[in-house]
Amino acid sequence: MPQLDGDAPVTFTTPIALTIAGSDSGGGAGVQADLKAMSANGSFGASVITAITAQNTKSVTAVHEVPADVVAAQIEAVLADIQVRAIKLGMLFSISIIDAVARCLTDFKGPIVVDPVMIAKSGDSLLQDAAIEAMVTQILPLATLLTPNLPEAARLLGEPQAHTLAEVTAQGMRLLAMGPSAVLMKGGHAEGETCSDILIEAGGVVTTLSAPRIATRNTHGTGCTYASAIAANLSKGLDLHSSVVAAHSYLQGAIAAADQLQIGKGHGPVHHFYRQW
Repeated sequence: MPQLDGDAPVTFTTPIALTIAGSDSGGGAGVQADLKAMSANGSFGASVITAITAQNTKSVTAVHEVPADVVAAQIEAVLADIQVRAIKLGMLFSISIIDAVARCLTDFKGPIVVDPVMIAKSGDSLLQDAAIEAMVTQILPLATLLTPNLPEAARLLGEPQAHTLAEVTAQGMRLLAMGPSAVLMKGGHAEGETCSDILIEAGGVVTTLSAPRIATRNTHGTGCTYASAIAANLSKGLDLHSSVVAAHSYLQGAIAAADQLQIGKGHGPVHHFYRQW
């Protein structure tokens, strides 16, 4: 049990989640969205920044990769002192960063939620093409839960994008076979009045989470928010299935309230704190 400078043992009860992801200067996605979602879902958020993006609601105009040794130093500093109960991985950008993250998390015993961030809402690339194989071989096997959207799932598999629920489920099964303990196929990029996410757990247990599709353009950061809400729930001790179901409900509310905010001229963010203000 941890001790502080020879004092009596300390029992930690605060739910703590760590995000390892890129920074979004516009505040709607990336580390900024992660920390908001974690806080809104009752978990203290710590952060490791992998890249600095010059970004707003319309585009990504620049990306500065944080040196891999600095990424590793951030992870080591947090884990050496803070009792992190769950980790969320977002934008990893390059092979060198993926190598560093995988190495630093080898001995981490808690759940890891992997959001394989590849393309921004604006269409800008957030993962180098050369890093896809490293993502598959080094990061997917670490994942307690992998949360790809449909374009990301197709890119990881090297296949065309799925369209029907049967195709989405089949791709999720193939991703499950690549190492994650569970896969959440997000249906936000599909068509139709209903948006369906498909959770595939160990043993091929399939759960469909459906909700009416909300008519708004303010969906910037939905993937980051979803994965971070799941990580926050896991940090509180919820099981995986309950964590996903609770995060799905939270995200639907955040999207439904997005138009209450007036942020930027492009794809604005969801309202992370719609339950608070």
